[in-house]
Amino acid sequence: MAIITISREMGSGGSIIARNLADKLGYDLIDGEAILKVAASHGLSVTDVEMADEKPPAFVESLDTSLEIDMHRIEQIILEYALKGNVIIYGRGGQDLLAEIKSVFRTRIIAPFEIRVERWAEREWLDPDLSRILIRKSDQQRAGFIKYYFDRDWNDPYDYDQIINTTKISEKMAVELICTGVEEKNLLVHRSQCKQKLTELIQRKKIEIAILQSDQVDGYHLQVSVNNGETILDGHVHSEEERQAIHAIVQKLAPASTIKDQLKVFAYHINPKEG
Repeated sequence: MAIITISREMGSGGSIIARNLADKLGYDLIDGEAILKVAASHGLSVTDVEMADEKPPAFVESLDTSLEIDMHRIEQIILEYALKGNVIIYGRGGQDLLAEIKSVFRTRIIAPFEIRVERWAEREWLDPDLSRILIRKSDQQRAGFIKYYFDRDWNDPYDYDQIINTTKISEKMAVELICTGVEEKNLLVHRSQCKQKLTELIQRKKIEIAILQSDQVDGYHLQVSVNNGETILDGHVHSEEERQAIHAIVQKLAPASTIKDQLKVFAYHINPKEG
């Protein structure tokens, strides 16, 4: 049950490498197209996916709530694909979404900025100045996406198992390097634990979505985790009624789960003089 994640810079050749890798291994490629195939069954329109997929927040409260829910739905789709095994997750913060899965092989495809500008201009028949603008925007957008949703520096090399610079390494060789890396014995020993953890992550994601959708709960101040049949609630709520609403959501979505409630109640009082 192998899972490979590919993080890439625009113009680095990552998309071609991912497709060729999927063909060589016979794995499913989980990219934007694969997400759109099942988006409707998760309550997502094409526009919803385009707005949320690999995008940082808009910092407009009403819009951000909607985007956050849609982002969680996209993550649920990715997790459900990952549960099937033998998949390549292309972008979408896959290496961070699956940080708890120790058997995942995390790859990053890079190349120097100006080389990527030249490649993209040739590929898309663009003026180099426009190519430069598009690649800089893409880099900033994807870095912002990872920073906001996962609080991580996109370029930190320690978060990847393999980094391939395609300045000199061909796409064919990159595929071979990834195929070799995914067979690392330290990854293989963890694969038996993969399904249970993925199932727990999917359960957690469903609960998070329901909490964010609830009119009775302010979901931005609490954290949910699921471990060995136990749903752990942490953070704070504004009232006992809000706590009970959260319990009801968990009991509906995970009736067999034990709830470990570590929530604190912080009631907010408005000063009439500030009113």
